[in-house]
Amino acid sequence: MKSHSETYPILLNDGPARGRDLAPLAFAGFAHFTALQVRARRIKGLDLHLARLRNASIDLFGRAPSNDSVTRNIRRAIEDGPQDQSLTVTVFSPEGEFSVGSSDTEPSILVRTGPPSDGPKGPLRLSVVEHERYLPTIKHVGEGAKTHYLRQAAAQGFDDAAFVDRHGRLSEATIWNFAFWDGRSVVWPRAQILAGTMMGMIQRQLSGLGIAQRHEEIVLDDVANFAGAVVMNSWTPGVAVTAFGSVSVPQAPAFIDVLQAAFESERASEIGASCDVR
Repeated sequence: MKSHSETYPILLNDGPARGRDLAPLAFAGFAHFTALQVRARRIKGLDLHLARLRNASIDLFGRAPSNDSVTRNIRRAIEDGPQDQSLTVTVFSPEGEFSVGSSDTEPSILVRTGPPSDGPKGPLRLSVVEHERYLPTIKHVGEGAKTHYLRQAAAQGFDDAAFVDRHGRLSEATIWNFAFWDGRSVVWPRAQILAGTMMGMIQRQLSGLGIAQRHEEIVLDDVANFAGAVVMNSWTPGVAVTAFGSVSVPQAPAFIDVLQAAFESERASEIGASCDVR
């Protein structure tokens, strides 16, 4: 019988990760990552994940691992694991934190895999808190506030937490992007956020489906005027949200159908020996 680690491999720079290799990461906060879902050994939005890793690496480390290096690590994890899995790629400096040497060292690549997930079924009720993520456009690991606000929300009887910025604009949730529905168009919040890979896939597929979309600033008082709202991340293109604090939002099955259709329109990539990414 295979052990859990053998079933879902952990790789570091093309090879199996050992305990002593991972120990420095236990307390590391200067790193970034992307999370994706593998189905039938294929990945949707792989180009978006690669772009996210490259851009964040340049911002944090001044250099980035090549796409070939990243895809080679992902390919090995997929080949060594089951055909359906969750997969996280973390990029970090082997020089560690509190050092100016990270820009002179090639970043390392850690790939961690686990059971596949489709996220919660919902609908979700979200508490509303004022919070702005540091370096909001980067999916970095130093995010203790997310867990803190999630646990506070649960203690208050909510499912998760939504964030508003200093201007009162809804931005994002703990591990989610928002999308709203006015009955005909998809409305995306305009604020400083992490542009999710699922969000990117949905946005580029909506035009082909003839669905209008726009960005606008959304404050809490605007929420009740929408016909529906969802959160999305790599798990799912849409989980219904029925409350932002004390403000209720109707469920909109047609909205979920639109988002699901957009997701299904996105072509999945198989990472073969040629490192084909699109």
